[in-house]
Amino acid sequence: MRPIYVFGDSIGQGIYVQESSGRYRRSLKSCIQQLSEGGLPIESRALMGCTVEKGLEFFRGTETQSGGICVIEFGGNDCDLDWQAVSDHPTVFHDGKVPLKRFGEALRIFVKEARGRYLTPLLVTPPPILSQRYYHWVSRGKNAEHILQYLGDVEHISRWQERYANVIRGVSGEAGCPLLDLRARWLEERNLPALMSRDGIHPNEAGYTAMARYVWEETKNWELPVPG
Repeated sequence: MRPIYVFGDSIGQGIYVQESSGRYRRSLKSCIQQLSEGGLPIESRALMGCTVEKGLEFFRGTETQSGGICVIEFGGNDCDLDWQAVSDHPTVFHDGKVPLKRFGEALRIFVKEARGRYLTPLLVTPPPILSQRYYHWVSRGKNAEHILQYLGDVEHISRWQERYANVIRGVSGEAGCPLLDLRARWLEERNLPALMSRDGIHPNEAGYTAMARYVWEETKNWELPVPG
């Protein structure tokens, strides 16, 4: 079976918020761990806090085997704001860590360079944000009223992230690149909050199990071309 390399962020690492401590932990039953135990030859190259630009730089410095699959999973950190800056200056515009145009450009380069290594790129959309939870999480120790003033309404957080998911879908279509639309699958869940950590952006351990199930179901439909 072809090797599968996952380049991504903390979702790819299986990071969640432990309820008892309120701290970030790495799950022993992450999506990738469960898929590996099921027989998929996955290697995680994911890094916590990673953006697509940092991930591309990391990709350039790592070795891969020709003929493999290159999973490209970004967006959650790219769209994130400097919340302290928002808290301090709520009347000026704040862009994401990687502005939307640069995000799309970096994805296109990532796809091109993966193919240049005879890898099949596979783009992944990020899970949805639970805006209320995330708002309370990022407002800790900051001026929550200023942050809300900037946002206009809390659900702006989710809408802002959706733009990045749409870029991922667009690049997939432009490049003829396979897409794993995890976000769409998550949104089908009737009790989505039960699958998310208290920070509103990372899955909890039940969420990673659900994610592994989504991927298993999708692999049945994969008809990934052998690069060359």
